[in-house]
Amino acid sequence: MKKILGLGLTLLLTFSLFASKYPKREMRAIWIATVANIDWPSASNLSTEQQKKEFIELLDLCKEYNMNTVVFQIRPAADAFYASKYEPWSQWLTGKQGKKPDSYYDPLTFASTECRKRGLDLHVWINPYRAVTDVNNNQTAPDHITNTHPEWFITYGKTKYFNPALPETRNFVAKVVSDIVRRYDIDAIHMDDYFYPYRIAGVEFPDNESFKAYSGGYPENQRDDWRRNNVNMIIKQLHDSIKAIKPWVEFGISPFGVWRNSSKDPSGSKTKAGQTNYDDLFADVLKWQKEQWIDYITPQIYWEIGKEVADYKIIADWWSRNSFETQLYIGQAPYRIDAKAKEKSWQSADEIIRQIKLNRKYPEISGSMFFSAKFMRKNPLELYEKLQKRYYRYPALAPANPRIEPVLPQEPLNAQLTTINGQLHFSWEKGENTKSFVIYQFKKSQKINQEKPEHIFITTSDNSITYSLDKLTDPARFKYVVTAISKSNTESKPVSFTGVK
Repeated sequence: MKKILGLGLTLLLTFSLFASKYPKREMRAIWIATVANIDWPSASNLSTEQQKKEFIELLDLCKEYNMNTVVFQIRPAADAFYASKYEPWSQWLTGKQGKKPDSYYDPLTFASTECRKRGLDLHVWINPYRAVTDVNNNQTAPDHITNTHPEWFITYGKTKYFNPALPETRNFVAKVVSDIVRRYDIDAIHMDDYFYPYRIAGVEFPDNESFKAYSGGYPENQRDDWRRNNVNMIIKQLHDSIKAIKPWVEFGISPFGVWRNSSKDPSGSKTKAGQTNYDDLFADVLKWQKEQWIDYITPQIYWEIGKEVADYKIIADWWSRNSFETQLYIGQAPYRIDAKAKEKSWQSADEIIRQIKLNRKYPEISGSMFFSAKFMRKNPLELYEKLQKRYYRYPALAPANPRIEPVLPQEPLNAQLTTINGQLHFSWEKGENTKSFVIYQFKKSQKINQEKPEHIFITTSDNSITYSLDKLTDPARFKYVVTAISKSNTESKPVSFTGVK
């Protein structure tokens, strides 16, 4: 793992379809957290060139790990890591909210371009309700929405939130999301576990006035149901907004790992979680799945196999039985790997390996999300080597989602392969409905079968690439084909290269 040590990163994701020991379709992504400079940029005072350099290092780390997707946090607190006409530039990007990059560039445009070059999918991660992370320390720009519409917000603890009860909140967030989907080349809108905030002991969420004004017929003893309905409405509106603009863009949620404890609901999991999605965050995740308002779900199961109050094995099994045909990935916790960890399970990277092995026993589970990628960069207790030895030994393509209408790509045109001055040069022309390309390599004696991931040579959005000519690439020993991938991650038939000289 020579290239990985010393690079910077965030959260890693892996997803998989388990058709074989080495699945060809297995989502593997990094989650790049931007709030508080967790992962990128590493500080808020970096130059544009330093920011770009760090981001490219993250993407190269993804490729080193054989990842295929980036989950990039672009809206941590009603601010923006992109050029937004609705929200100010994030303080975590430039050091001051509302200040644009000195040598101007749009980080989201840059991220999209660089991801495409490497054949990486790009999911953009937003927070729907958080508006000011710390009201005591964060300075907001004059045009921040909390200043222009203070009546839309509620302060709970040290954080200011959009009031989930207000139609204005739903409409504003939907407007922001629609703008992102319309203007940027992305593959998904992603939200994590922050809906109504996690409860503060002894402090009730201050929505009495909102309930009086917007109860919609819910009695006081059903206020929790009313809160859940508030979240349901924004999820439905965001789904409809995304699909009206680009039907192929996915909408994914990464909720807290436990939906409900069976002590509260017999259909819940046999867990004893202190807070849950349904009862505390008012996130009725199962309804979103059943109604097909979301395209994938990634519950954050950040506990070890065998944990008494929240056993990874029990929870993974529960979600596999309650996915309702929603694409299911699992959130995993390499950040917990530490030789000095309190729990013995985390004193080795083998815990992650055991979890992946367990995941692959369930056909409903299509992979995992690793938090956080900066820990993947650190390679805790040789996690990289253990992943590469078996589970991520070969590249994998991002999976197609059964809830997305397939977009059929045209096959690549005029595929040519030439050798000049010790170099191997591939070129082809882009057909219609194409996002990226995959080149496969086979021995001369092998039949062409691109379903085996060990034959993936490179993924890219470019239509020409050059490699050194050596015994590992020599067309006298190998033959090559190229396929096209569409925006729905649908793959074309292979096209053989011609013209070797």
